[in-house]
Amino acid sequence: MSQTIVAAATVAAPWGPIQLAVTDRGLVALENLTPLEPFIERLEHRLHREVSTDRTPLLNAAVMQLEEFLAGRRTAFDLPIDLEDRPAWDRAVLTAVADIPWGEVTSYGGIARRIDRPGAARAVGGAVGRSPIGIVIPCHRVIAGDGTLGGYGGDWFGSRERHLELKSELLAREGIEIPVPRR
Repeated sequence: MSQTIVAAATVAAPWGPIQLAVTDRGLVALENLTPLEPFIERLEHRLHREVSTDRTPLLNAAVMQLEEFLAGRRTAFDLPIDLEDRPAWDRAVLTAVADIPWGEVTSYGGIARRIDRPGAARAVGGAVGRSPIGIVIPCHRVIAGDGTLGGYGGDWFGSRERHLELKSELLAREGIEIPVPRR
């Protein structure tokens, strides 16, 4: 039985590097602000296989769609997603998050209700925070029930404030203005 190929690339964004990776099944990871080497190390640990920087047709398509998004020429992605290594709960939550349309937001509680688990807003927040695929699975469109940003970026590199600035910037690209709280 052959092992799944994992291929990674870097895309330059206005806020810093975006690292992305694909398997032969789909996009498996996308992180903002993370340098390439730690991204690859974590991905190899997560997937238990070597990650290559050799380009594949799917990786090329993912890079192209991300570059189109960054240039303002794309509002939705049509890439296959590979969440096979994620727990069933996370897959259910992230599938619901993936269905949030461009220019709209919902709360963590709203996602809980969409997956028939009302009252599970905190657990939804945990799954969103563990999402291995930013932007394409638009976790930035999930906000706190009080209309504030909530969290963003899970264990990406950078500070919580920097992650919230990025979330606010991604939402602003979609015409949604939610300021970053200042301490």
